[in-house]
Amino acid sequence: MSNMVPVMDKKAFLRSFLKRHQLKRRECAWLLNYLMNDDTLMERVHFLNHSEGTPKALVISAQGIEQIPFSFRKKHHVTTDCEKAFHDIRLNQTEDIYIELHFQERLTCPQYLAVLEDNPYLPETQERAQAFERKAEALLQESVRLFQLKKLSEAIDEALDNGDKEAFMELSERLNRLRKS
Repeated sequence: MSNMVPVMDKKAFLRSFLKRHQLKRRECAWLLNYLMNDDTLMERVHFLNHSEGTPKALVISAQGIEQIPFSFRKKHHVTTDCEKAFHDIRLNQTEDIYIELHFQERLTCPQYLAVLEDNPYLPETQERAQAFERKAEALLQESVRLFQLKKLSEAIDEALDNGDKEAFMELSERLNRLRKS
């Protein structure tokens, strides 16, 4: 995942969320409470805006939202049975759980935004990560090149100070090749 959200923040958000919002299916509340009461599980919980492509996802909606009340997806299987989700989570406690919550003003709720993570399974997230990687690699290469230019210039100055014509010629040639690259 792109970022690690502290368990304490996730739990505080869920407590606040459950106090403020009535869920379309009350079984969802006990499922979220179950998760909240287990710190080890909460470490594996990730809140996303879109859970497409994730290996295991819960989609939960509050009252007043035009979304399905509940769905649980694991790989290619989808169910609306909250109990099946509970049993899967209970039996597979080492798997990450991606939660997509739907409630009013979710994109302006500071606590929600604080726990929100990027979906690492979306193509645009992977493309963005690859773009950052390419930029970081280019920056690193340019930094190494500038460092080498500086060191060569210092060595050329030293060769001039020492009157070493042979070293000066060799270092100047290397400096010119590096500048062209």
